This record gives sequence, structure tokens and C-alpha cells, in this order.
Amino acid sequence: MIPAPFEYYRPREMAAVLALLAEHGDEARVMAGGHSLIPMMKLRMAEVPHLIDLQDVEGLSGITVSGGEIRLGAMVTQAEIIDSKELAQAAPILREAALQIADPQVRAMGTVGGNVANGDPGNDMPGLMQCLGARFTLVGPEGEREVAARDFYEAAYMTERDDDEVLTAVAFAVPEGGYAYEKQKRKIGDYATAAAAVQIRREGASCAAASIAMTNLSDTPVWSEAAAEALVGTELGPEAIEAAVTAMLAEIDPSEDNRGPVEFKRHAAVVILRRAIARAWSRA
Repeated sequence: MIPAPFEYYRPREMAAVLALLAEHGDEARVMAGGHSLIPMMKLRMAEVPHLIDLQDVEGLSGITVSGGEIRLGAMVTQAEIIDSKELAQAAPILREAALQIADPQVRAMGTVGGNVANGDPGNDMPGLMQCLGARFTLVGPEGEREVAARDFYEAAYMTERDDDEVLTAVAFAVPEGGYAYEKQKRKIGDYATAAAAVQIRREGASCAAASIAMTNLSDTPVWSEAAAEALVGTELGPEAIEAAVTAMLAEIDPSEDNRGPVEFKRHAAVVILRRAIARAWSRA
């Protein structure tokens, strides 16, 4: 289909972006890579009279690893994440997840900011960023503020970001220990039926710390503190893993759709989470 008519803007400075948002209010939307917004516009599920492209805005790109922290500009693409040797060394789970997003054409344009900002329950990066304890930088007319990824998502396509704010960066501490991003999907390019991000830090034979989040199994990504706590202090035997899985099952709330009925999705969640925990532990 063809989207409804719209005005297109391509500013070079964030001040111009904010001015356009202030001028046009809820009739304006910003676009990063466009892989979520443009299809919705074509299907007439979203009508955007004023479309603001962020491609040329200064200060929204770049990958920085310094002082034990990683910072990704909002316009960093999935392809750049995959190609960054420094990032692969510091946080290999990012590369592992990015390689499972859609296909090379989408990864060449799709951005980390666009992936986390719009609240799509099927996107991979929101759950991963919750697992990593990331913080999102938002810029608006009142200035700049940070919001924790674990507090950012309110419901499907509803987030803590105000309409007149722009997400400009993602930051998190360099993760420690073993990692895994596991994803089950129907075909290449599809959203996950279930996906799990796991980080585990090991001391001796025991798990010293863990973080677990799952994707596309509720209206928002699900970071489960209880699932992680079930692993801490154990040697990750079968009982500990099953306790973590049980805790996560109590927090997800999948809906039936063309990826399957609820019981199938819960079964997929169990399989994927067990696999992710085992692989993260083997790397720890």
C-alpha cells in the first residue's frame, strides 16, 4: 500500500528536530532507520503528516567503550554493531543478538535507537538492554534526562518517552561473565516467537550474579529478577535452572497470534530459556 501524504524533513541539528516536534505536536514523528514506522504508514496503521528523518542529525552516531562503560549513539546500525571489533570484545552478546535480527539489508539501516524507542514488543534490543541494565538518554524541550531500560516500557508501543522527546543514546556498564542470546522464529527476517538474553557471572563453581530478560512474550519485554535470583548461589544444576524457568513463566503473558497459540509460546519460552542459561553458563 501507499502511505497517506506527509511532509518530509531532514534536519541537521537536534535543535531543529525539537523545534519541528514543538511546532507540529502529535502530527509529527521522528524516524531513525524506518523499518518499524514506514511499514505501519504503508498499511495506514499510522498516519504521520510530518515525518522527521534523523539520518543527518549530528551527534547521534558512534560506539564508545571507555571507563568500563559502553555508549551507543541512537543512529548506530545493527550492521555497525556486528562489525565493531571493540564492541565484540567488550559485550559480545550485542553482536550475537544483532546477527539474529531480520536480514543483512534490514541490519544495514535498522538502528539501535529505533529498535528500542518505539516500544514494539517484538523488537530484540529492548529485552537485551533490560538484561544489560542499560540507560536511555532522552532529549526534549526541558533538556536531557536518563531513563532505565527496565523502567522505559509501559505497554505495547507505549513508553516513558514523551512525544516531544528524542532518544539519542544507549549506555550500560561493560558486562561480565558468560552470555547468550537465543531466539526462536518461524523464518529468516521474522520477529521472535520467543527470545532470551542471559548474562551470568561465575565465581568458582557458583553463580555470583545473573540477569535474564525475554522478548515477545508479553506487551513489553520481561526482565525477571526472580528468575535471576533462582540461579545466584547455585552451581546451575537442573533444579536451579527449572526454578529460573518457573519464575519466568510466572511473569510472561503471551497472546495467541500467527506465531502460535499461548501454550506453544510458553513451551518455546521454556526451551529457549533453558538453552540460553546453559550456554551462558558454559561461557562463564
